[in-house]
Amino acid sequence: MKWWHASLALAALSLLAGCGGHKTKPSRGSHATQQQASSRAGASSSSGDRFHDDLSRPQSSRYRDRSDSIPDGPIPDIGKLIEPVPKVEPRSLYGNKSPYTVLGRSYKVLPTARGYDERGIASFYGNKFHGYKTSSLETYDMYAFSAASPTLPLPSYARVTNLENGKSVIVRVNDRGPFHANRLIDLSYAAAVRIGIWPKGTGLVEVRGIDPRQPGQELPPPPVVTRRHPGLYLQVGAFANTDNANRLAQRLREANVGAVQVSDVDVNGQRVRRVRVGPLVDVDRADAVSARIEGMGLPRPQVAVD
Repeated sequence: MKWWHASLALAALSLLAGCGGHKTKPSRGSHATQQQASSRAGASSSSGDRFHDDLSRPQSSRYRDRSDSIPDGPIPDIGKLIEPVPKVEPRSLYGNKSPYTVLGRSYKVLPTARGYDERGIASFYGNKFHGYKTSSLETYDMYAFSAASPTLPLPSYARVTNLENGKSVIVRVNDRGPFHANRLIDLSYAAAVRIGIWPKGTGLVEVRGIDPRQPGQELPPPPVVTRRHPGLYLQVGAFANTDNANRLAQRLREANVGAVQVSDVDVNGQRVRRVRVGPLVDVDRADAVSARIEGMGLPRPQVAVD
């Protein structure tokens, strides 16, 4: 969940009282989905928590469980839960530092969710983190419609649509992550159930930012989903020089990582030659191919969903 030592958060809290600036909380990292944990009492997300979230403890021992899991107690009727209504909120004092670095990779936090429209892989997080603090120092509730993003400001709102079934949900982004390679957004358990990401654990989605300051655009319509299964690709490079693109494509073909496609596209008025691997059968295959490509000494490929 959080990758930096949580004791830094306590120091930041004391500094906050003096300067009132935007501080950075330790951010969530990658986590497994669909892994069953041993049975225990669930944590409440209200002020009556049955345990204390000790932010001074290191990441390796802060949480009750070693791996994530689905709820192991009574589950509310997700169909009856109310989605959040986007509203103008001040930026959180925590979790909005930009740029920030996790696992050796740097991220820039966007100034607003306005205009954000990305496609990629969604995962979800659940029982392990329920009742603990998010990067914005709010309490994570897996039964609320919330999400974690590496780049959207905290808090902000977005509509997430499952491209494989057309179901969508509005989420309030109040956490950082996922930092697992190739993931675009982490959904709460409730949001994942609402759009069918659970029980599979991952899915292909479109994430559209919502700007409550724009009248009449608070709730953008979900994208039209056709019956064609969306294609999952890994983009390894895009080149203005055709020879460079062809050399990379040949190297990938010799490595037998999968079908390699080279195509011409316009990017900001410039013609570039794009090199992709795919379509790939599922997220697990994409993860495996991505690891192989990085093992060849190439940069981490970008997920593309068409």
